[in-house]
Amino acid sequence: MSRWISALAAAAMAAAAIVPAAAADLVVGVYAADPDACGNSRILSKISARFDHQVRNVPHLPLVSIANFDRVGAVRYLPAHENRPIERRYCAGQVSLSDGKSRSIFYLIENPMGFAGIGSNVEFCVAGFDRWHVYGGQCRVLR
Repeated sequence: MSRWISALAAAAMAAAAIVPAAAADLVVGVYAADPDACGNSRILSKISARFDHQVRNVPHLPLVSIANFDRVGAVRYLPAHENRPIERRYCAGQVSLSDGKSRSIFYLIENPMGFAGIGSNVEFCVAGFDRWHVYGGQCRVLR
């Protein structure tokens, strides 16, 4: 039995080496505790990629992309502690879209909330693009 488990574990590790984990929100090397995390290029790139996916896959959203991030900054920081093991940094800014319009963006960086507890998780909301109110009206949850 232990040989079978060892073989299965070895196969899983080999598969993981061939096919990298593709957690939707995983950002490695960026931590919510970093005061500059809101403007980190990896965070902004992840948001742009997920926004592109969102507008292509949610019905009745305009097919636009994020052209630029402006005035991004931290709104608040909640450090991890005994009763709250996840550190969170709330961020806000403006995005310029490919249609020339500017929208407010609100996002949250959480650590350690990436794939299997490794890395950071990013949740975001662009005003007017949360069709199903996942983040409440006007992105309330992420403000």
